[in-house]
This record gives sequence, C-alpha cells and structure tokens, in this order.
Amino acid sequence: MTGEYNNGKCVILCAPSGSGKTSIAKFLLQKPELNLEFSVSATTREKRPGEIDGKDYYFLTVEEFKQKIENDEFIEWEEVYEGVYYGTLKSEIERIWKDGKNVLFDVDVEGGISLTKYFGEKALAIFIQPPSIEELKKRLRKRGTENEEKIKQRIEKAAKEMEYSKWFDTIVVNDDLEKAQKEVYLYVKTFLAL
Repeated sequence: MTGEYNNGKCVILCAPSGSGKTSIAKFLLQKPELNLEFSVSATTREKRPGEIDGKDYYFLTVEEFKQKIENDEFIEWEEVYEGVYYGTLKSEIERIWKDGKNVLFDVDVEGGISLTKYFGEKALAIFIQPPSIEELKKRLRKRGTENEEKIKQRIEKAAKEMEYSKWFDTIVVNDDLEKAQKEVYLYVKTFLAL
C-alpha cells in the first residue's frame, strides 16, 4: 500500500453508533476543496432499506468475507457482533488514491484504531462523541431501525467505545450537529494543509 499512490491521506471518523458520524461524513464529502472520497466498507450485516451495494457497503456473505480474510484482502476487519463482520478492503483504498483523492473512513472505534496504526502519519483520526449515553439511547430509538435488544447491545458497546477516545488525534462532542460539522471540517482542512 505504500507504492505509487503514497500521496493520499486518510481522515478517520469514529464514534459509537448513533453519534452522528455518518451525518458529519456526508457534510465533509460535500466540500470539494477537501477532495475526499468515502471508503466503502465490506460487511456481512443485512442491507437496510435504501442501502445500495457498492455505495453504502459491499454486502458479502460470511463465506465470502472469510475468503477475503484468508486472501489477505483487508487492511483491517473485525467481527463486531456475532456473525456480523466489517472490514476495509485494500483495493478500495488503492482505487481512491489512484484517483488522486483522500480517503474518508466512517468506521467503528476498533476499526479506527487499527486504521490509525496502519496509516500512521498519513491519517487524522477524529472521535465523535455523543453528549451522553442517555442522549445516544434517545437517538437510537428515534432512528427506529432496531429493536430494544439491539439498542441495548449498541448502548453497552458505546459505553466501552467511549473509553477508547483517548487514542484519537482529536475528540469532537456532537451536542449540536452544525457546530460539530464545522469543528470537524476545520480539523480536516488543517490536516490536509489547505
């Protein structure tokens, strides 16, 4: 990965589920001066309504995912929940860098730490923190995409993930989406030396 495409940089957005990182990622992608392209992750989770294979995620079967692990096709991967895998394909990063763009990652916390280690100084890792676990619970219920059991799982995972925030380059508390978007934008702009 350090071959001919080594001019590209990476911006890694991490957050517990429901913290607003996807909204912030979409905001950054609308800023042409940042020259960012979204890194589409691979996953074995079921497709949600409106999601498109190859745009939102590369949706794989568990067998396909495990085959790619064996072939060393991932920069990082993990089993986030039992039987549900997520990972970053090496081919995806090469494709983006070959196009002369910077990579934008929207990943969970452990994935973010792995990517930070892999890319080193070529990456800026930003942790998006919800104002509180209580607020996070409200946002997940409002989203209406999961049952109470899944929400409980996500909240337990989020509480653990918040402890990892110290491993990131910077922390942005999302208590006001517009303010958080501007804050993240300034960090990214500075990092990309624009």
